[in-house]
Amino acid sequence: MNEFQGLIEKILRHFAGDQFRDELIQAKRFFFENTGALDEHTESFEMRMSQFYDWYFFSRDLTGYGRTPLEVCQQVRELRFSEEENQAIEILRKNRHSLFELIKIKNEDIYIRDLFKNKKLVVRKSPWFIGFEPEEIFEARLFPVKDNFVFSKGFCFHPPSARKYILDEIDRHKKDADLDPEEIMLRLIKMRYKFDQYRHVPPDMIYSNERMLKI
Repeated sequence: MNEFQGLIEKILRHFAGDQFRDELIQAKRFFFENTGALDEHTESFEMRMSQFYDWYFFSRDLTGYGRTPLEVCQQVRELRFSEEENQAIEILRKNRHSLFELIKIKNEDIYIRDLFKNKKLVVRKSPWFIGFEPEEIFEARLFPVKDNFVFSKGFCFHPPSARKYILDEIDRHKKDADLDPEEIMLRLIKMRYKFDQYRHVPPDMIYSNERMLKI
């Protein structure tokens, strides 16, 4: 667990608790309808739940609030935060959510490129190493800490065969300011799990805008 995960879980215990039961049901329905049905018996179950809770915490506006749990948490009386926690919340609000590619891994440092911003970054002394492969593009969220970054838990790794399609989609989004990067990342998660589900289908039929599999 990184230094922020305990704080995130503290906030989520409130916004995913009994008071927000209906909210959580609606959020799960939307997320998994748009990223592919959840199967608790698959190896990807825990990662998919991490993706959901990252989205719920950082990206989804709460009904009646018009803002995310992260944005409104300091207004909740039941949630009392220390000065250190308040400082950490400000760091969480500066999170960088994007699609990245691996440049190299050196010692415990991971060198990556933010593909939407075309900017190189280094995550130093990262505890996360599993899943990073050359030619793979992955979705992740980074928290800036001084001159370093820390990964959140919700990763989505895309196969090398999807690289050209994803790069083309990123270029398309760069050229059109009205296109939301969050929407393509959500759609790519669904494609990733269709890729797992339909191993017998050519990848370019899954990572495609032709909707051959009704993605």
